[in-house]
Amino acid sequence: MSAKREQFLKMIGQGWSVAAAARELGVSRSSANNWKNGYRITRTDGTVVTFEALTPAPQPISTRFLSQQERLLIADELHAGTSLRRIATLLGRAPSTISREVRRNRGGLAAYRPFTAEHLARERRRRHHRLKVQADVQLGSWVTARLAEYWSPSQIARALPATFPGQRERHVAHETIYRAVYRHQLPPLARSSRSCLRTGRTYRKAHRHPSRRRARFGLPVRMITDRPAQVLERLEPGHWEGDLIAGPGHRSNIATLVERTTRFTVLIPVLGSRHAEVVHRGLVAALGTLPPDLRRSITWDQGIEMSRHREVSADLGCPVFFCEKGKPWQRGSNENTNGLLRQYFPKGTDLSVHTPEHLQAVAYQLNHRPRAVLGGKTPAELFDALLPFPHHPLLRP
Repeated sequence: MSAKREQFLKMIGQGWSVAAAARELGVSRSSANNWKNGYRITRTDGTVVTFEALTPAPQPISTRFLSQQERLLIADELHAGTSLRRIATLLGRAPSTISREVRRNRGGLAAYRPFTAEHLARERRRRHHRLKVQADVQLGSWVTARLAEYWSPSQIARALPATFPGQRERHVAHETIYRAVYRHQLPPLARSSRSCLRTGRTYRKAHRHPSRRRARFGLPVRMITDRPAQVLERLEPGHWEGDLIAGPGHRSNIATLVERTTRFTVLIPVLGSRHAEVVHRGLVAALGTLPPDLRRSITWDQGIEMSRHREVSADLGCPVFFCEKGKPWQRGSNENTNGLLRQYFPKGTDLSVHTPEHLQAVAYQLNHRPRAVLGGKTPAELFDALLPFPHHPLLRP
């Protein structure tokens, strides 16, 4: 069974609807129905393969409720003529618990049947209640009107006590409003206004607990805190910072590399869906011709395009360090250069139209521009002085 089918089975067992579980897992509704109800496939050779319907395991319940095993023992002891108080002692329960169990879950039968009692108890535990904003027409209409004005659920919840003073039954939490929106339980809420939340979502997006989130890279990485101290002082050349600038929908990208000491810039086109492979090849092609003392380290953002960082490090003979999440200033030279490059590659434009020759011409122009941080010198001038031989390909227009 695939991982998604296993997760689907677990979600159905927890009470998720088929549509909600399919939407959460990113599968089609028809596939989810097939997983739940079973299906058959006729192969080209005429053989028929049957996939049985999934049977979700019952959701575990708290130990404060009677279990199936305890109900079996109750039935056996009642059949043997044991008193309710004695059964309670055997189970370590209160006598009232056993008395209420036998009275409520007999199901109109003459004898107490444990499996019938288990089914009745599980059905009774289900919560079949309506939210306040759905049951109260006036409250629901007021909340719907505010949602139509693009109020957030938190703003609506804070305004309810002043709008309905002294009516605590109409003071609801913002989570109640979110549930009503996601479950479409506000009757006046039209289809066009179901996505009135600022996120535009019509369903809840699940968030993993930080301790359960899957790491971006499968293998351990070197963080920027492991980087040598001399890199921060910019006294030693050969330490690079890199990132991607993206086009619409990340369908076209340009990898940017900046040398920390000279601010020398290298541009690499990244096209197609296999970003990691393209970035790997581009970095090796761009930096592989440099002497070892000009490729001492690379500092990169935690983008998936650098998932082959171990291959990059092995091929170039230099370590790859990663910035902390949400801290782009840790590679400030690269961020500043990306801002300068947006003059040539505006946001929202297709970056795939730029040829490698054009990218090299843009890098040439940027590298031959005097920089105040370099004392009026150009990045190309300083970088050229570090090379043991002239006319390096990176310096050509």
